[in-house]
Amino acid sequence: MKIGVYGGTFNPPHLGHITAARAVFELLKLDRLLIVPDGQPPHKELPHGSPTADQRLALTRLAADYTGLGSRVEVLELELRRPGKSYTADTLAHIHALYPEDELWLLMGADMFLTLHRWREPETILSLAGIAAFGRTEADTEELFAAQRDHLYKTYPRARIFTLTIPGVVDISSTELRQRLAEGGGAGFLAPAVYGLILQQGLYGTKTDLKHLPLSQLRPVALSYLNHRRIPHVLGTEQEAIRLAGRYGADAEKARVAALLHDCTKRLNLEEQLALCRTYDIPLDDLERKTLKLLHAKTGAAIAREVFGVDGEICSAIWWHTTGHAGMTPLEKIIYLADYIEPSRDFPGVEKLRTVCYEDLDRGLLLGLEMTVEEMNALGNPVHHATLEARDALKG
Repeated sequence: MKIGVYGGTFNPPHLGHITAARAVFELLKLDRLLIVPDGQPPHKELPHGSPTADQRLALTRLAADYTGLGSRVEVLELELRRPGKSYTADTLAHIHALYPEDELWLLMGADMFLTLHRWREPETILSLAGIAAFGRTEADTEELFAAQRDHLYKTYPRARIFTLTIPGVVDISSTELRQRLAEGGGAGFLAPAVYGLILQQGLYGTKTDLKHLPLSQLRPVALSYLNHRRIPHVLGTEQEAIRLAGRYGADAEKARVAALLHDCTKRLNLEEQLALCRTYDIPLDDLERKTLKLLHAKTGAAIAREVFGVDGEICSAIWWHTTGHAGMTPLEKIIYLADYIEPSRDFPGVEKLRTVCYEDLDRGLLLGLEMTVEEMNALGNPVHHATLEARDALKG
């Protein structure tokens, strides 16, 4: 197996890092990519006011999700947890011990490659891994790499070196990006969820009122709450909610906000969900206390209200989007169904459900509720009483 190792401060991780990593992954035909945020970089101090180690780890994981490599990419926290300065030789030795039979490649930008001979234990680094050096800009050409490559080959005859220039790579330094963020810009250089987490936590001097976010900022902040596999679903739910709102004369803006936030706590486990219920005094029945799938709608509504300051109509649509209830409002129906039929959904009967939803909202809702009851019964799972009440009310 060929494994790429990509280290750096990632302060913050931006699209330049992402596009370079993906390009090298494809060109070298790597099987896995390990991204390793520095704990204490030996060549420079982290700037004053930098995020904590855990915050940089969270940002890097969101950026890794954006590579599109899925389970083939992993963010390691070994340097963040290891005391002292983060030396690449130590990190490669650790990774080599984990993967003794595999081929390691160390990814680095042109600036790092040109100083590699001055790093601690370069001979160890070059014995443990091949070097994949990439140019970040059009100026980083083969001519720039040639002298250093020749020097390394002469000094370390067994070295394996691969150099390339990546045309069109996003060209911005982390220093410049931090400055732009502090001035209210920089969004275009970041994966949406990374930018959202920066806004959510007020990193890099950003000052954001989460209770008065414009939609352009609410969307990335909402995405920062999600597991990467859920992002297409939430964005699909947003688009479906807009279409349904237009079809049935509902408030499209409220539909978008509810759709973006409806799964904001979905990634939490049962213990974390119950802790939020205690924090926000959310009443639970016996089935809800032990069913993870039922809790995220209630805790999501609480986060939408307390963190984002959304109104009661939107909160109610989020609260009921999993079970439904008798006498639902138009917005509640729209979010329930948008969640059910958004474009990435693929299950038997979904096309029929989509057709009915755009013919008659109540008939679509009834069909969706009946499909839920049928599925739960087939699985031998209990059906929430609110779902049964909603179905029966529509049936008259």
